[in-house]
Amino acid sequence: MQARGASRKVVYAALLGNLLVGFTKLAAAVVTGSSAMVSEAVHSFVDTGNEVLLLYGLHRAARPADARHPLGHGRELYFWSFIVTLVIFGLGAGVSIYEGVVHVLSPAPMTNPVVNYVVLGLALVFETGSFAVAVKAFRARRVRRGFLEAVRDSKDPTIFIVLFEDSAALVGIGLALVGVAASEVLRLPVLDGVASIAIGVVLALVAAYLARESKGLLIGEPAESGVVASICAIARAQPGIEHTTGLFTVHLGPDQVVAAISVDFTDDLSAGDVEAIVATLEERVRKAHPEIVSLLVKPQARVARPR
Repeated sequence: MQARGASRKVVYAALLGNLLVGFTKLAAAVVTGSSAMVSEAVHSFVDTGNEVLLLYGLHRAARPADARHPLGHGRELYFWSFIVTLVIFGLGAGVSIYEGVVHVLSPAPMTNPVVNYVVLGLALVFETGSFAVAVKAFRARRVRRGFLEAVRDSKDPTIFIVLFEDSAALVGIGLALVGVAASEVLRLPVLDGVASIAIGVVLALVAAYLARESKGLLIGEPAESGVVASICAIARAQPGIEHTTGLFTVHLGPDQVVAAISVDFTDDLSAGDVEAIVATLEERVRKAHPEIVSLLVKPQARVARPR
């Protein structure tokens, strides 16, 4: 629940920032006619829609288990996260590249370019605030891992999607600024369109990477190695269990994991003893790892190695 609250905070911060940025960029695009500013406005409004989709995914994933979904609805978040990556690619990148190509083929000089500089400065402030919130939440879960390794291991797509969105937004602001300045100083309005295409390419690359990570979560990824090792250690320490012969885990959501463990019970146990051991094991595992929503215990004798 605490992790879910942190995710919502990150998404709300990004939503507010993108709304403010989107309207300011749109106003600048209307006043100046800048292609790069049109792309940036589209980018911000697409990101705003993405935040709404992520919040909807968090809401749907929080629903309790029912008869049709006995393990809950946690993967709703992974589904909507994947949809977000498609939106970034289809709308964000597609519209930016299209707008840039149109402007390259039919370049037109900007009017009142100073407005663009003011708006880009404001956008930089808003996006930096949202980015700082996302970075703080991401660092809290990074635990001494490299950046890309932490993204690959993360089971909460809301945080790393917002982080990449904000990173792409900051890069986009830089590209828009270069395009606006270059087209004005060099008197080559075509460069404004080139900047728009570059923004679209950045969004396409980000969308492709996020789609890959979201797809992995949607298909099903195992719990972190530390959780797996801990569950096996708890099982081996349980009186009445001689060995663990296998452990299977899969994430249904950022804080929802299903685990199935095969154990070798001692031979002198009665059926009642086995039931008591399983109940105790489940209690100990869930106390150590509250994210385990279901623990399945399968009796399985350890296969003796041939001599």
